[in-house]
Amino acid sequence: MREYWNSFASLLGVLAFCQSLLLLIFPPQLRFLCLKFFNRIFHLFSSYCYFDITEIDGVNTNELYNAVQLYLSSFVSINGSRLSLTRALNSSAITFGLSNNDCIVDTFSGVTVLWEHVVIQRQSQTFSWRPLPEEKRGFTLRIKKKNKSLILDSYLDYIMERSNEIRRKNQDRLLYTNSRGGSLDSRGHPWESVPFKHPSTFDTLAMHPQKKQEIMDDLEDFANGQSFYQKTGRAWKRGYLLYGPPGTGKSSMIAAMANYLSYDIYDLELTEVHNNSELRKLLMKTSSKSIIVIEDIDCSVNLTNRKKNNKRNYCDPEVRCGSGSACGGEDGGNSITLSGLLNFTDGLWSCCGSERIFVFTTNHIEKLDPALLRSGRMDMHIYMSYCSYHALKILLKNYLGYEESDLDYHVLKELSDVVDKAEMTPADISEVLIKNRNYKQKAVTELLEAMKTRADRNFKCGSLRDKISDEEEQEKRALETPNEGSEFEEPCKEGENKEKMKS
Repeated sequence: MREYWNSFASLLGVLAFCQSLLLLIFPPQLRFLCLKFFNRIFHLFSSYCYFDITEIDGVNTNELYNAVQLYLSSFVSINGSRLSLTRALNSSAITFGLSNNDCIVDTFSGVTVLWEHVVIQRQSQTFSWRPLPEEKRGFTLRIKKKNKSLILDSYLDYIMERSNEIRRKNQDRLLYTNSRGGSLDSRGHPWESVPFKHPSTFDTLAMHPQKKQEIMDDLEDFANGQSFYQKTGRAWKRGYLLYGPPGTGKSSMIAAMANYLSYDIYDLELTEVHNNSELRKLLMKTSSKSIIVIEDIDCSVNLTNRKKNNKRNYCDPEVRCGSGSACGGEDGGNSITLSGLLNFTDGLWSCCGSERIFVFTTNHIEKLDPALLRSGRMDMHIYMSYCSYHALKILLKNYLGYEESDLDYHVLKELSDVVDKAEMTPADISEVLIKNRNYKQKAVTELLEAMKTRADRNFKCGSLRDKISDEEEQEKRALETPNEGSEFEEPCKEGENKEKMKS
């Protein structure tokens, strides 16, 4: 046994001597050069090339690394064998990712690439102004050399675009409102935000299916029309006007548009904006892929139809008051002008961002100035009408779970005959269905009775309403037809008389 250990010790001594001899003949610098040389030879004859994408580039986070990680998560849940699960802040979805040192294959334009998630333990740090993670993370992309130009020119750009779409869909949307009195928050932003959780979609929206499809197609064309807008030299924006009686679903339409496109919403309160300059600053602080909403524009500020005042003379103090000046007097009130609002929606400042939608709502479209209604400012006018038969069927399905085939033919016939005469808004009908949602038959019965009652009342008041409307129309015409020269000549004549008296 002792002889065995002596032989083993002699062997170890020989190996140590050989190692010392090799270190003398091949120092570390020479070994490194040899390894580098053989590595170049290997890559020279290899048909593949490799690209490393590290998590941290110097002291900054590599944006491409985050994009690749998010992009691979879109299909790694199907193809991967070992996955990591994460859920980001303000995200409503769980993200799948590659585990440490795992690989996955992707295909782009018929080209196959290999992604490997490389995780290496970082050496202990002595001192650093910015502590680094304990692990060094990165992705290695392996592609064939002949496909190098395709991958670098198109594939990485595709990954960035795709990751932005995934991030926007996964992230909770936000509802912004301008701060009271134009004040700034702690970060210097004039907008305050809360998570946007409105459940309205185009499927639940009470509207004719054909009309809904037209709106959805228009939104889809806008969202995918970047190249078209650039080619035609137009700003990448679009305006919608939602008008109709109260309770017809204008706010629900805005929420459905935001959920359909996965856009944030900026609810602009014009009464909190002091002047045109502040309005432009608010516009500059909005982000792309957003919907800017001005609700009840006819009630927010004084932007009535200018046809009534198109003969004003300079003697009129409202004409002398310049754009953006505080004509309100001592209270420092709102001094937004129609010109400022038009520049906000269709001027040079409206082009400081891209992929934005402007939505205006009003209950009285006749009160709006025609300059606001033209294309380029409000491109698509959407009338939110009283509840129709098609919209009624959607409400019955939403609140009671009734399909058209679940109701008796005679009940459907009565509903279709009376719904247009009743002139009830979707909000009115929804309230009847909500109160009786646990008793479906009772809900339909009470709804039918309510619609018949409303239809009878409308019929009885029809002749009286027509008479009143005729009288109002005659009075309106009389007021809008002043005596010749009386509107703008009298103030000026008074001014001339005062000047004569002074002289």
